[in-house]
Amino acid sequence: MRYTVLKTEGLAKRAVMETVHGTIQTPVFMNVGTVAAIKGAVSTEDLERIGTQVQLSNTYHLHVRPGDEVVRALGGLHRFMSWQRPILTDSGGFQVFSLAGLRKIKEEGVTFQSHIDGHRIFMGPEESIKIQSNLGSTIAMAFDECPPALAEREYVLPSVERTTRWLERCIARLKELNSLPDTVNREQLLFGINQGAVYTDIRIEHAKRISEFDLPGYAVGGLAVGESHEQMYHVLDETVPFLPKDKPVYLMGVGTPANILEAVDRGVDFFDCVYPTRNGRHAHMYTKHGKLNLMNARYEKDDRPIEEGCGCPACQRYSRAYIRHLLKAKEMLGMRLGVLHNLYFYNHLMEEIRDALDEGRFASFKKERLASMAEEKETCG
Repeated sequence: MRYTVLKTEGLAKRAVMETVHGTIQTPVFMNVGTVAAIKGAVSTEDLERIGTQVQLSNTYHLHVRPGDEVVRALGGLHRFMSWQRPILTDSGGFQVFSLAGLRKIKEEGVTFQSHIDGHRIFMGPEESIKIQSNLGSTIAMAFDECPPALAEREYVLPSVERTTRWLERCIARLKELNSLPDTVNREQLLFGINQGAVYTDIRIEHAKRISEFDLPGYAVGGLAVGESHEQMYHVLDETVPFLPKDKPVYLMGVGTPANILEAVDRGVDFFDCVYPTRNGRHAHMYTKHGKLNLMNARYEKDDRPIEEGCGCPACQRYSRAYIRHLLKAKEMLGMRLGVLHNLYFYNHLMEEIRDALDEGRFASFKKERLASMAEEKETCG
């Protein structure tokens, strides 16, 4: 891997990351394909057409179904899903948070109950890395615990210390697997994850500690899980400066277009979020002026595209009225077109951010875009 910062504007970075599966232009939004597919009947060809650079899939979900050994036997995740560009796999650590009622955490790892059939699953750092190695993703994430953002300090501190110990075990296991001749991707990269809830002193100390491992990249985890946007931005303000300047920074699970603009301004390179796909399936469409709800009766006879000038497949051919009809009739095509539009919007937003950074005008771009998005689309057309 090679990560090169091309330009900076304040803390914001415009960079290029070269990987075994291709080049990533950053800042970048990673489209979320949890089970090796984007919800909404979106194909690999669609993703290529709308400018997707990186796809994200989930270790826990693919381990449960179809099984990482199955994916390995079929040549790895890239071949399995016919996607040749970079893939990042989440470690399964988020499920330590989201399946709180179905898990038990110990030093060795976490025992889950499968959300599908209830059978017991044990996953620790070594198991998570082994699964990700079987998947053969471009970037593997370290196994961590994601404590609730507003958890008590007495819980967060030992949790973060354990996450650091787990990181050391992840590093050792990946080094071992990458040395084997039959490993799917012997160039697999590992990103460490910073945790600490909203306690900036814990965040800072953890950032310093994991930076010592000199990993290919670092993530800020445990945000967008209960805290306010102001708390999120404060954590980034305090934490990101203590992560390596010459490595990519990934803000996990974030967020809205406004969140992305604010986080880029604070030095973040990588983003992922289910918002564009989830909202697209439920008639909420992103535009430069905020979200538009196609279920509103005012769009019943509206023959305009979702957004004038948009280059996505939905806006190039179909009207608001038609997509609204499809969604109300619960036709899959309506969801598909909504998802395609929203993912295109996010990917195009990142392209605009990169262009603004290239041209030294990100500060003005951010100000103008935030002001525009603050308008209520429902009242302006």
